[in-house]
Amino acid sequence: MDRFQLSRRQLLIAGGSGLVLPLIPSPAFAATVPLSKAAATFGAQVAAMGPAPKPLRLAALSFQSAAFWDAIGEGITEATSYLKPLNTTVDHISFGATLDVESVVAGLNAALAKQYDGIAAVTVFDGTVSKVNEIIDAGVPLVAYVADSAQRSKRTCALGQVAINAGKAAGELIAKQLGGKGKIAVITGWFGAPQLDDRMKGAIDYLKTNAPGITIFEPIENKDDANTAYQQASDLITAHQDLNIIYITGGGPEGAAKAIRDAGLAGKVFVVGYDFLPDRQTYLDKGEMLALVSQEPQRQSFDSLVMLHNILAYKATYPTDVEIIAKMTLGKFAKS
Repeated sequence: MDRFQLSRRQLLIAGGSGLVLPLIPSPAFAATVPLSKAAATFGAQVAAMGPAPKPLRLAALSFQSAAFWDAIGEGITEATSYLKPLNTTVDHISFGATLDVESVVAGLNAALAKQYDGIAAVTVFDGTVSKVNEIIDAGVPLVAYVADSAQRSKRTCALGQVAINAGKAAGELIAKQLGGKGKIAVITGWFGAPQLDDRMKGAIDYLKTNAPGITIFEPIENKDDANTAYQQASDLITAHQDLNIIYITGGGPEGAAKAIRDAGLAGKVFVVGYDFLPDRQTYLDKGEMLALVSQEPQRQSFDSLVMLHNILAYKATYPTDVEIIAKMTLGKFAKS
């Protein structure tokens, strides 16, 4: 087995370690281009190995339905600026606001038809596997980021969290906060999205096994929309006055936090969600949010594009799976 072909569940890099991802460069190109200040600030790990010998065109495919995807866009924008002087251009292509397999396949089809040299995409559904395989068979490298399909494709490599581990970490925090007793609601972004399903499963399985005294309400879906999360949280608070925590696996946790604030329940009902973004800091500080599990969205989109540049320009080799380790940003009422 190649020394980089590691198990999907193994730790391949330590998030926040400050190290460039392992690769196999040609000895003549061992030096790297320093990261931009912005890229270093949001934790980028992969530096370009130098300019591409010939012009390269990359496609970055993502969604646009929530603040998380805005952060993904920030990483793409920074990679675009970073790679432009290195003879590589990047086009940001949106799948749209609906997280479904048809949107992803359509975006992949468009990227393949436009003959990009490399593609970075959120290949979250198993229904994308045949299209990803077609792209690889056409000689185009593809880096899956944020969320890969559960069914293994031929993709060049994947960068992201192991979602079930992130869910378990959230479950551990919830159990500790409640002392093993209480009531929680679960709001997921989209039913059927493997990453979000695994975040639910990781947390719920942990709580059922280790904190059976915690009641878990039937999960509901907000389609990654903060306004929907606001209304759902308001309804939950009204219907269950002994509710303790709302666990949100996808987009829109700020909507639920605002509902808690508007109800005057900060410090009594909490949101546990994903992705620390600047506009959520106020809810951590005031107590509506208990914790956010970060998956470093800007880093993921930036690194995936620079990886493609290095693969195409210098035949760099990366691990087939790169895990972004879950980091927890705690609010003022979280038990440490």
